[in-house]
Amino acid sequence: MTKSFSFGLLTASMLALSTGAAFADYELNILHINDFHSRIESVNKFDSTCSAEEEGKKECFGGAARLKTAIDQRRQALSGKNVLLLNAGDNFQGSLFYTTYKGAAEAEFLNLMKFDAMTVGNHEFDDSEDGLATFLDKVQFPVVTANVKATAASKLGDRIKPSLVLDVAGQKIGIVGAVTNDTAELSSPGPNVTIADDVQSITAAVQDLKGQGVNKIIALTHVGYPRDLALIAKIPDVDVVGGHSHSLLSNTDPKAEGPYPTMVDNPGGYKVPVVQAASYSKYLGDLVVNFDDSGVVKDAKGDPILIDSTFTPDPAVLARIGELAKPIEELRKKVIGSSESPIEGDRKVCRVKECSMGNLVADAMLDRTKNQGVTIAVQNGGGLRASIDGGEVTQGEVITVLPFQNTLATFETTGADVVKALENGVSQIDQGAGRFPQVAGLKFAFDQSKPVGSRVGDVQVKEGDNFAPIDPAKTYKVATNNFMRAGGDGYSIFKEGKNAYDYGPDLADVTAEYVAAHSPYKPYTDGRVTELAQAAPAPSASEPAPAAPAAPAPSAEPSPAPAAPAPSTEPAPAAPAPATPAPATEPAPAPAASAPAATTPSTHVIAAGDTFWDLAVTFYGDGTMWRKLSDANGKPNPRHLTVGKEIEVPAK
Repeated sequence: MTKSFSFGLLTASMLALSTGAAFADYELNILHINDFHSRIESVNKFDSTCSAEEEGKKECFGGAARLKTAIDQRRQALSGKNVLLLNAGDNFQGSLFYTTYKGAAEAEFLNLMKFDAMTVGNHEFDDSEDGLATFLDKVQFPVVTANVKATAASKLGDRIKPSLVLDVAGQKIGIVGAVTNDTAELSSPGPNVTIADDVQSITAAVQDLKGQGVNKIIALTHVGYPRDLALIAKIPDVDVVGGHSHSLLSNTDPKAEGPYPTMVDNPGGYKVPVVQAASYSKYLGDLVVNFDDSGVVKDAKGDPILIDSTFTPDPAVLARIGELAKPIEELRKKVIGSSESPIEGDRKVCRVKECSMGNLVADAMLDRTKNQGVTIAVQNGGGLRASIDGGEVTQGEVITVLPFQNTLATFETTGADVVKALENGVSQIDQGAGRFPQVAGLKFAFDQSKPVGSRVGDVQVKEGDNFAPIDPAKTYKVATNNFMRAGGDGYSIFKEGKNAYDYGPDLADVTAEYVAAHSPYKPYTDGRVTELAQAAPAPSASEPAPAAPAAPAPSAEPSPAPAAPAPSTEPAPAAPAPATPAPATEPAPAPAASAPAATTPSTHVIAAGDTFWDLAVTFYGDGTMWRKLSDANGKPNPRHLTVGKEIEVPAK
């Protein structure tokens, strides 16, 4: 049963005409955040906790106190208008506040901001359903996620609804939520919670809302920008407010992944706005949507608001943060060493190539276990959550990089299985998946233009001072984190390892001790991971550019979740739907709805897996005409089209 809420501070913005007459257009202002990740204190440009010195230099962003100010100011500016404040999930994990208070602090500050609705993210399950149940006990706003299915034995009860209906100035606004399909692989929901298919679950919830007479429906998703574009926005009767991929959408920032909003063609013949607001409380999404009286979007506009030093932190919130910080202050400030320069841990780097933070962590793992005969270390790039600036390095900074309390684990496996693990690691690189392998004790090359499962080559293992080709039949001792050893992030091959041992030290402690022993630490990359064919030539007319290979679907029986909190791998936002077949109503990829473009110029928003060849087949019926699309759009690399970018489709 859905729950109806009425907000007194919102006033009607449309006129009821005489009986039987149509309503006027309805304007809805949507403020939103996603992927807060426990950034209760302000952050610096490295997404780590901002220092007092940086605050003095006005170099800090976000934090609960600034975010509260920004929300209050925007609500005041929109006084008299129809306003919703939405949260697209992943509020847990990422700072010492979560490590210490396990969601209670996040709930307290989100309550102060007065959210109207939230969907859960995969990280809300990092401490199993227990952590989420505690959070649900404390939050004072509804939580909606249609594809979270809790059994009667679950502590979640019925507190996570598939959908809800909000009464905003006399209009029914439906909210339906969804979390990424592979949450069981990425986190630890436990045996009493099942994650169903997102498309099917949203579709069913939308039909239920329509049956209640609701025609304005927002899909509040935590599945990622590419998947929102490729699938969720194609579901009839929804508009999308998303999270999970930490995507900055903007009309003014050159680093943006796409425009804000990104308008997607729905097979119903209208456009659907898709929005997301980066992460870590640095932005407040600010969208204005105009609906006609049948609930169809007429237009949408907006831009995210950067929460920088121009926003004065709310003093009451700031004082409360200070109180909660006292128990962790000593640990946070402990200096464990120094670094000669910044250590790069940005997700946009560590999920696609070798990065200096990946080398540091993998080197530390290998160094700690070398006396056990371990010669290879593998760390998932998605488990690295921040960079560290140059100068003094504190324990708090290291914990911010590695906040999941994962422990060091070792096992034995064959060279052939090491290669299979590396193949898994690069299988979703085009989607920015967190499984990308940062390594030590070995080096390898990969070519992402090749099919999944055959991208890795030239794997060499260090033997003494030299490297030698990996021996498929030889047994190697490997170090990783306990999450990956238990099969997390698709590393199911690690579960088959022999003589497995969860060695025990917290990975943050292992890394901190390594920095201390090598202080001042000198960050570096050395070519241990090499990408081939980065500047692949355009395909010939007789050979189409290969589509981005689809990543393997999660197995029907996902691996048991590890005991420790899962690293925030934030998997491929565009990860394929699970083994459950898609509903018959699930639409085809975007171009299919634009057949008239064969004779009339139009545009198309790139979705995950699009290639010029496939688009030429769709729009012109002839893949060899792909060069017409390429020439019209500046001749970008045909194998690396930017998801979310709008391209021109010239007439045939």
